Formats: sequence, C-alpha cells, structure tokens
Amino acid sequence: MKNKIVRLLILLLIVAGNLSCDQLSKSVVREKISYLEQVPVAGHFITLTRVENTGAFLSLGQTWPYVLKLILLIILPVATIFAVAVHMLRKQTLSLLTIIALGFIIGGGTGNLYDRVLYGRVTDFVHMDFHLFQTGIFNMADVSVMTGTLLMLAELILRMRRRLSNPAAGPV
Repeated sequence: MKNKIVRLLILLLIVAGNLSCDQLSKSVVREKISYLEQVPVAGHFITLTRVENTGAFLSLGQTWPYVLKLILLIILPVATIFAVAVHMLRKQTLSLLTIIALGFIIGGGTGNLYDRVLYGRVTDFVHMDFHLFQTGIFNMADVSVMTGTLLMLAELILRMRRRLSNPAAGPV
C-alpha cells in the first residue's frame, strides 16, 4: 500500500481499536471481579478469573530482578513497537493484510506495556478449558497479538502460494 497517509490512518484505527478494547475490558475486570474470583461465562469452558501478572506471557519472568524486567518488559518492547511503526510508515510495499496484522500486534503490545508502566503488572482474566485443550489466563491484548501473528502467518502463506504459482514474481 503506497499512500503513507492511508497506511497511517489504517494503522492508527487498528491500534486504537485494539488498545481501547483491551483497556476497557481490563478496567471492567478490575472494577467488577475480585482477585482470583472465578466467574463462569460458558459453563466451565470459559471462565473470567482475575490475576495480576508482573511477568510476561504465562508469567514468564515474574521472579526476575527489577532491572531485568525494566529492560526486557518495558524498554525493549517500547523500542520494538517504535521500530515496527516507523518501518511500516517508511516501507510502501507492505500489503494491507500486513498493515492490519502489525496494527493488531502493536495495539496488543501497547495495551500490556501501558499496564506494566502504569501499574507495574498486567491484568489477565480469560481462562478457557476444553478438557483436552486448556489455556493460561490471558487478556484482550494477548488476543490482539495472537490475531496479528495469525494474520502475518496467513500473509506469509499467501505470498508463498503466489511465489510457487509464479516463480518469476521474485522472492517471498
């Protein structure tokens, strides 16, 4: 997509939508659900369970020293989000699907980063248990990042298919 203003507007709308959904849902959970309280949504399959995570994905790094958390969970994500956003605005050949995917990833990453900076922890609250498949407790920012990642994977598969059907098109 070549128009820089259109790319920026699409990116901002997707980031704002994901960030708003994440922060609104966390705000409601913090206000309405007590720590470790379990609220069934769909029987035992989907439960809201509020936890406060001072680490990263699946509580990784929860026991790390403060300086390591600062570097790996705040400084590095800020730099990464900034670098990805700048790259997106400069590179005119990114597809619409890639822009949307990166918007989801930036929106979700920013949501959890905002919590870490403001509260020193991230509120997680969704747990799914389908007997054979069970998740950790996560939030809407995590859903945004996973959605963006799946969209990027779809984009990669589409590119590979195009490349295989038209070898003269160049590298993937």
